[in-house]
Amino acid sequence: MDKYGGTGWLGSMDSSAIAFLLELLHQPSPTGFEAPGQRCWINYVRPFADSVDSDAYGTAWAELDGKGPRVMLAAHADEIGFIVKHITKEGFLRMDRIGGSDTATARGRRLQVLGDKGPVRGLVGNTAIHLRKGGGDEKVPKIHELFVDVGAASPEEVAELGIRVGHPAVYADGAERLGEHRIAGRALDNRIGGFILAEVMRQLHANRPAANVLALNAVQEEIGGHGARMAAYRLRPQVCIVLDVTHSTDTPGISADEHGEVELAKGPSLTHGACNHPEVIRRLMTVAGEQDIPIQHESASRFTGTDADVIFEVREGIPTALVSLPLRYMHSVIEVADLRDVQWVISLLVAFVRSLQVGESFRVQL
Repeated sequence: MDKYGGTGWLGSMDSSAIAFLLELLHQPSPTGFEAPGQRCWINYVRPFADSVDSDAYGTAWAELDGKGPRVMLAAHADEIGFIVKHITKEGFLRMDRIGGSDTATARGRRLQVLGDKGPVRGLVGNTAIHLRKGGGDEKVPKIHELFVDVGAASPEEVAELGIRVGHPAVYADGAERLGEHRIAGRALDNRIGGFILAEVMRQLHANRPAANVLALNAVQEEIGGHGARMAAYRLRPQVCIVLDVTHSTDTPGISADEHGEVELAKGPSLTHGACNHPEVIRRLMTVAGEQDIPIQHESASRFTGTDADVIFEVREGIPTALVSLPLRYMHSVIEVADLRDVQWVISLLVAFVRSLQVGESFRVQL
């Protein structure tokens, strides 16, 4: 029995990897305020890299030197959240969204507001059902209708807590095991991507590939991919794999006709179309077959909604592909992933990097 309540919760991963995953998920890192998670990530990955660095806005990367193609594996560090927009005369906080936070799941939830004196616990007020208008015909609350109670009775008491307009907030919930193979909690999108990259670097460092490897943990994906664009311009990769999450459509009420078919525990998903380079996708499919890694398939007609959209068009163009981890309940406080999928994504990325040879490049042949 391990310390997290099960036997072999993360399969072959050692206890330090388990501890790192849970610590990384615990870090509050909403878009624009990613430093706590980035410090945690870069400190863990440092022993598995020849160098680590970061840029002005906090995007971080680790590098393994090699004579082969310069490959970038890119995840994003930020999570959705809220930001203080107004403090009422009664001491309540009115909020705005950071990224795509879902107001339908917000009422009655605990938050931590990241103030000047450290995190402050608060809760999103939930007026008793007896007192609410509308009965069963209630609509999802608008963001300006939500209010946060931090135990203060005036703006002055809020200020004494170290809170002002402009401070961010995230849900206070942590990660927990769900069943034998699954993990639930906030910020799996896409903190678990940073964990995957760290484990990929750990394996590659132990048995170095020919490729020159960059593991990138980018900021500000949730509001437009700004960190990834800046880093791709600076680092000049010759090929890039973007790692993000995708919607697992295997829960009630989701139409496969409309959203496609992706399931937990069926392996990573490869996206076809849009910015996804066909030769890079073909290589991923080849190494997945060689390693007996199950894969799923999705299509993108115009864009992917990930950092791949901003990386592929940098400079003269970077051959890019999107690999996605299936995720249930995205952008909620109870996102769910299957750790078997996590292991398969790690194996796929390691195999892809090892397949790259000196002098190799990806081009559409005309």
